[in-house]
Amino acid sequence: MESIRSSPSTSSPSDGPHSPDGPHSPDHLNVSQARGVSRPAVGYKSGHSLPVPVNDRTSALDTLVFGVDIQSGDVRGDAPSYALVAFDGDRLDRDVVSFRKLRRLVEREEPAILATDNMYELAADKDDLVRFLQSLPDRTKLVQVTGAERPESLSRVASRHGVTYGKKPMQEAEAAARLAAANVGHEVAAFTDTTRVKVSRGRSTGKGGWSQDRYTRRIHGNVKSTAREVARKLDEAALDYEREVTEKYGGYANAVFEVQAPPGELPVSKRRSGDVRIEVERVRRDGIEFEPLAKRRDHVFVGIDPGTTTAAAVVGLDGDVLDVYSSRTADTAAVIEWLIERGRPVVVAADVTPMPETVEKFRRSFDAAGWTPESDLPVDEKLHRTREASYENDHQRDALAAALFAHDAHEDQLRRVARKIPPTVDRGEVIARVVAGEESVEAVVRDLTDEDSQEDDESTHEPRELTDEEKRIRELERQVERLEGHVDSLEATVEEKDERIEEYRTELSTARREERREARERREVTRLQRENERLERELEGERERAEELDRKLERLKALWKLDHSNFADVDVDGELVPVKVIEQFTKTAVDATDEQYGLAAGDVVYLRDASGAGRATAERLAATDPRIVLRSGNLSEVADEVLFDAEVPVAPAEDVTIQEIDELAVAREREVDAAIDDWHDRARERRKDRKAEMVDQIISEHRAESRGS
Repeated sequence: MESIRSSPSTSSPSDGPHSPDGPHSPDHLNVSQARGVSRPAVGYKSGHSLPVPVNDRTSALDTLVFGVDIQSGDVRGDAPSYALVAFDGDRLDRDVVSFRKLRRLVEREEPAILATDNMYELAADKDDLVRFLQSLPDRTKLVQVTGAERPESLSRVASRHGVTYGKKPMQEAEAAARLAAANVGHEVAAFTDTTRVKVSRGRSTGKGGWSQDRYTRRIHGNVKSTAREVARKLDEAALDYEREVTEKYGGYANAVFEVQAPPGELPVSKRRSGDVRIEVERVRRDGIEFEPLAKRRDHVFVGIDPGTTTAAAVVGLDGDVLDVYSSRTADTAAVIEWLIERGRPVVVAADVTPMPETVEKFRRSFDAAGWTPESDLPVDEKLHRTREASYENDHQRDALAAALFAHDAHEDQLRRVARKIPPTVDRGEVIARVVAGEESVEAVVRDLTDEDSQEDDESTHEPRELTDEEKRIRELERQVERLEGHVDSLEATVEEKDERIEEYRTELSTARREERREARERREVTRLQRENERLERELEGERERAEELDRKLERLKALWKLDHSNFADVDVDGELVPVKVIEQFTKTAVDATDEQYGLAAGDVVYLRDASGAGRATAERLAATDPRIVLRSGNLSEVADEVLFDAEVPVAPAEDVTIQEIDELAVAREREVDAAIDDWHDRARERRKDRKAEMVDQIISEHRAESRGS
């Protein structure tokens, strides 16, 4: 069995036999070199007046790419095996693994791309493919390098992009990895970037019983509190979401959050505990969709408005407004990156003359042609030219006007160039070289046509008979191959050192995995510490609440003792009754006494200051239905009427002997009864007086009516 050895990217793939269940498992695949390597800048072809991007990404040097191809068996069978190549832009690692081990390795290493020439080598059908995509880590894309719905052959795609290709599975896996690293292919997507979080009941509310309402209320209350906690975490993470709740008795039956983020960015995870269950799932697309890794970048006109707020506008070759942008904080690099994502500038324009130095820097960055008006563009002309476009501020308007006026100035030239371009030649490339490079249309078309014909000639040449010199060269080449084979046999002597190096690499990989595990443990400890601090704060709050309840309980005990004590230490004759003291006849004081001691029907209430009460305060006291109200001072007429109408006895405090013991007060039962009897006597006289007054009033009114008639 051939040993697995890390090799540089120029080495050819290993074609020796492998076993998916042998010692060269995914755990031995060396992917440690894929971490921490920076990505080079995008390059340009030299000797050309217009910058032509070689690729949006020449290699995935800051990511890890897995290339796979089926080695034996079939995904619809029992035990398929796969040729696997791990590529980090510099090193290649190869192995043959089972499907289960491939899944485990992808989950552990989380490569940026899992590349294949046929997505149905990893899934039996479309439903199985959706389940496979759902099982991938959030940051891992499944890429089909041969195209979208109608894929090409891998050999043709590899040949077109200059990638080495072989027919053996390991060679095809390497080709897929290299193509994906160069941004070739389409991402296979079945889910959107929206995640649905559902908080619901973790258990059934049951069929009923004597405590069914309380049980159901508790479950719905826990669902509601958990939903609020999820909303709080999403707000703290500054995530956009929409919430829909189903309210039930005592709380929520469920709450559904539509969060605009993938699951990996959410501060909540799937769990089920007790009364509550949290489900996290990505929102499905309507079907399987393909998104190209490399976005097409057309040639465009660009307008720049520099200043404290930098604005930019992009207009297509046909004059359509593509996008506008402005920022107070973005630097030149950020604006250039924004422009690169939206096209390849042919002309960079300003709305003033001469061209500002900042705009000139943008023009030189893209090696584009510059345009300025003969004089500064007036505001009314800019408003008129941008009247059909949408923008957010004056800076975007000025940048957009510059781009549109520049396009107007080149419109005739663009029309003439378009008439001379053959259908098979890229119009944007010709316009870029004519406008920015000041070349003639015929020369550019001839140059591009010659390049295409040369490529066709190279790919369609016919074999011819070799000369003697060429035959000699072929013979020498075969001799060199034999010598190289001899060298290979001599290199076997260094195999022991290579194995030693491999052992060290394995140990390094193990150490790095251990370091990552410890980092995860440290993060978990930090999370638990924060949770512990939160629980301690809750515990402190509960302790304070318990202390308050203890104080209230002590007061209630004191009242109970007052009701059930013979007050042997008080020098009185006969029974005593408890008196509840209200310091002042106000709603606040009444509520305070009610909260501290509790006001109930049949209580003896003592108003230490009875003045100043209104109707609402008197009604509040009358609602407690006291046995008698003892007052110090005089009641207001309104309060006196309210208490009298409610048949609440009121007597001066001087008529009853009140003795205060600490915070409590007592009075003699017989004196209280005497005061109540006295009030009833006075109440009868008062009612008689009222009736007499009513009769006198009626008689007076009758006499007045008689005189009037």
